[in-house]
Amino acid sequence: MLADLALPLLRCLDPETAHRLTVRALSAGLGPSTGGWVPDARLGQSLFGLRFPHPVGIAAGFDKDAEAFAGALKLGAAFVEVGTMTPRPQPGNPRPRLFRLPEDGAVINRNGFNNSGLEAGAARLARRDRTQGIVGANVGANKGVETPESDYAAGVRATAPLADYITINVSSPNTPGLRDLQAPGPLRELLRAAKAARKDVTGETGPAILLKIAPDLDDAQLEGIVGVVLDEGIDGMIVSNTTIARPASLKGASKGETGGLSGAPLFEPSTAILAKTYRLTGGKLPLIGVGGIDSGAAAYTKIKAGASLVQLYTALIYKGPGLVRRIAEELGTLLERDGCSSVTEVIGVEAGATP
Repeated sequence: MLADLALPLLRCLDPETAHRLTVRALSAGLGPSTGGWVPDARLGQSLFGLRFPHPVGIAAGFDKDAEAFAGALKLGAAFVEVGTMTPRPQPGNPRPRLFRLPEDGAVINRNGFNNSGLEAGAARLARRDRTQGIVGANVGANKGVETPESDYAAGVRATAPLADYITINVSSPNTPGLRDLQAPGPLRELLRAAKAARKDVTGETGPAILLKIAPDLDDAQLEGIVGVVLDEGIDGMIVSNTTIARPASLKGASKGETGGLSGAPLFEPSTAILAKTYRLTGGKLPLIGVGGIDSGAAAYTKIKAGASLVQLYTALIYKGPGLVRRIAEELGTLLERDGCSSVTEVIGVEAGATP
């Protein structure tokens, strides 16, 4: 409750300063905790060789440098994804680069993979207590690198012994040329390099590799990506990153800023591409649904559209840290309402009906 009450104070600060204070508080152990809360057993499932107590996690971008994952897990998250981390430290784009759109429940960012680099992030991951929960690592390429596949391979080599899964991020709109890596040729080369790097350091038992895609793909582009993912035996996909689209419904004063839009306006387009991805994979590949989740009902819609797990970030800015547990509890209530004994019973049941 006290953490939720702090939200108006944080919103008096510029967004990036507020974010840094939040991360520092969590890293210092000053954040709230769900204590002995036990999620509804019907929400649990095993994926990627891991046991998730419920489907709700925190997306990459919140804890870029692996500083606060322990505190974030204490909020009740089933898993936390750190990063995006690049091989070399990177300052990112000039500030201001993060903009709230409170009227829209949205945020625009053009951060540009600002992070302290793989060495620093990996050192923090190496000190983690694995019994505290599931932590994934999101890796990317430095700006302007000529051989991006080498950067992704470096990311995998550094994090494979330390993370529970690894996400290959080729979908941020804020690094020039990055989304071009979603084309089948470059993507295949990149994913093969990532798999080879994993094998080099962990053999055949390494962490799952997931691919995070953009919401701004046409059908042909999505079909090409899914084809490569299936051909290369990638373990899962995250759908989706932020969008470069600007819906006419936006009201916020910062709606014209350049960057990726997240939050409530992203919910419908990201859910639509999630359902398409589920159909293209035949439901055989675990998907993580991201974009505009701010309630149990929204998370349930993502799951029915094909997501086995869901992630949130932007809604925490507006609804506070208690939102993670609330969403998980609401999911349990919805399963009870629908007479389901497991969340797996509803995954993808409406993938064909999602607009």
